[in-house]
Amino acid sequence: MSRTRVLLLPGRGNSGPDHWQTYWEQANPGFERVLQTDWETPDVRDWIRNLHEAIARDSRPAILVAHSLSCCLVAHWATVHSGPVEAALLVAPSDVDAPTFPPGPTGFSPMPLQPLPFRSIVVASTDDERVSVERSRQFAVAWHAEYALLGNRGHIGSAAKLGAWPEGMELLDRLRRE
Repeated sequence: MSRTRVLLLPGRGNSGPDHWQTYWEQANPGFERVLQTDWETPDVRDWIRNLHEAIARDSRPAILVAHSLSCCLVAHWATVHSGPVEAALLVAPSDVDAPTFPPGPTGFSPMPLQPLPFRSIVVASTDDERVSVERSRQFAVAWHAEYALLGNRGHIGSAAKLGAWPEGMELLDRLRRE
């Protein structure tokens, strides 16, 4: 049994069959996807509760692998809970405070900007339509996270056609080793 576990936290809409999180889950039987009850019009309180239950289900430390809106979820969870979280890979955080943020989610804004109590890496793209480079860098600084800026990868999801995204797995492996 591994010393740490990996919890996959999809963003709004869940991660479909062509998303790197799905490839990772299929290739790594120990990776667990945290399921939410409402993927389209989520309420932050429900998402926090589901994440906390997933973390509390096992005493082993977890590494959180969040995409998009779930990066905001991790920041919100950390303001109200603690638990055996060792690190987080925060990929393509959506800017929930931007005027262009799509309607539907409840309670995710404002984005928490307190330091995270665990090691983390924010991964951003130079052409992400959901967050500017400046804002993603602001998140990394506020969360005391390492910042990894990729080239043109859009929102670093299914549309980017990353497959199993080995570049991201290298970042995760680094968090698992440290």
